Amino acid sequence: MEFFSFNFSLLFTWGNMFAIIFGAIFGLFIGVLPGLGPTVGIALLLPLTYNMDPLASILMLVSLYQSAEYGGSISSIVLGIPGNAAAVATTLDGNAMAKQGFPGKALGYSLTSSTIGGLFGTLILMVLAIPLTKLTIKFADPEFFLIGVLGLVCIISLSSKDAMKSAVSVLLGLLLGMIGMDVFTGSQRFTMGSMDLMEGLSMIAMLTGMFAISEVLSMLTDDLNKRYVTDNQNLKTNLTWKEYKSVNKSVWKGSIIGTLAGIIPGLGAGPASWLAYTDAKRSSKNPEKFGKGEPNGIAAPEAANNAVVGGALIPLLTLGIPGSAATAVILSAFMIHGIQPGPQVFKNDPNLIYGIFWGFLVATIAMYYLGKWTTALWARTLTIPNYILIPIILFAALIGAFAARGSLFDVWVTIIVGVVSFFILKLDYSFPAFILAFVLGPMLEKSLRRSLMLSDGSYSIFVSRGYSIVLVGLIALLVGNMLFQFLKKRSVKKEDISI
Repeated sequence: MEFFSFNFSLLFTWGNMFAIIFGAIFGLFIGVLPGLGPTVGIALLLPLTYNMDPLASILMLVSLYQSAEYGGSISSIVLGIPGNAAAVATTLDGNAMAKQGFPGKALGYSLTSSTIGGLFGTLILMVLAIPLTKLTIKFADPEFFLIGVLGLVCIISLSSKDAMKSAVSVLLGLLLGMIGMDVFTGSQRFTMGSMDLMEGLSMIAMLTGMFAISEVLSMLTDDLNKRYVTDNQNLKTNLTWKEYKSVNKSVWKGSIIGTLAGIIPGLGAGPASWLAYTDAKRSSKNPEKFGKGEPNGIAAPEAANNAVVGGALIPLLTLGIPGSAATAVILSAFMIHGIQPGPQVFKNDPNLIYGIFWGFLVATIAMYYLGKWTTALWARTLTIPNYILIPIILFAALIGAFAARGSLFDVWVTIIVGVVSFFILKLDYSFPAFILAFVLGPMLEKSLRRSLMLSDGSYSIFVSRGYSIVLVGLIALLVGNMLFQFLKKRSVKKEDISI
């Protein structure tokens, strides 16, 4: 395979290794703090990528992503408070085992399973990415437009309990993505005469506001003196071979479930961890032990949520379609360096792609050893009160928003977007749907307009090739399923009212 011919001297530089280790450490820190999670962490570090080498910047962010998924299990196990949505399933058995006096053992199951899940996701990324790219290299603008639409339809149907609110989030993301100059005609759109909006809304300002500022506001509405107290005892993450063998099956099944969930845009680590947990319980000989400190109840979801990372990178690198909210922010890092992920990157800059493959493998190994050595330290960070965390997060967010383009206007955008996002989040609208639409909007518009130029305005170009017909069929299938589910719920409500 081509990636074995990679020149490893391009990867093993001081800059790249520092980026991986720094990303892993920051990811563990962000992951362990309840409510933050990988997407917030990536958004906070995104401004740093402006002055970094493209490979180092991407490796820093994927390393953070991988480590934050494990970091979320630390607070879940030690305190029973999930660090992020993906760690909720882990709380059931992880905290139960900790209460029995074995928090280190529970963390050992989590760390080992997360590492194997991460390695499995990396392997699938390496194996599938190149063959998929050879297929997608045959795609033209009509196919890329339909793939983008398919991604948006997937995230509407899968990322939220309310498909209508997800659809509104997508439309709002597409609308805001249109602000700025028309790339074909040069005319201004929705700029209101402001020079600051000529280049459109800053992606970093938008993402930082949505995730960091809205989280700060959520913390402000909570108890400012709130801190999570732990005695930090028995936190060594040692695991014997016999103990690992008892969860081996759940680890591998969770890894497969997580990778598949990562490939499908909109599914993500949260649903993947629950699917893996449910499968482990269903196939167990002793399902009654789940929720009472069963090791398989820790191993399955943890393997799944780390396998999601590698799976989510597959559509990002091969098609330019993010598989999760976190990879949507990572896509922004590519764009900062003028790189559009997709088949052309594999052809024009293979060293970047192969460097990401192998660097991601190194990042997973780094997560294992750093997690093993520093878990007790991260548990102590849970004692930091909110009144100390809030100014740190706020300062980092605003400095990052300003540093990206040296614009005070972007700082105001960050603050305004953060305030609006805080209320939108309370109303249960979908952030992942908005982000995906905002990031993909310009690509969708270019592909659509180029396709219509080629066909002299005829929409038949979208059903004139085999690939296009398959994509249209998949979109129709998903839309039909959403309509069916909507009508089904509506009929159930009518029956309830009549009764």
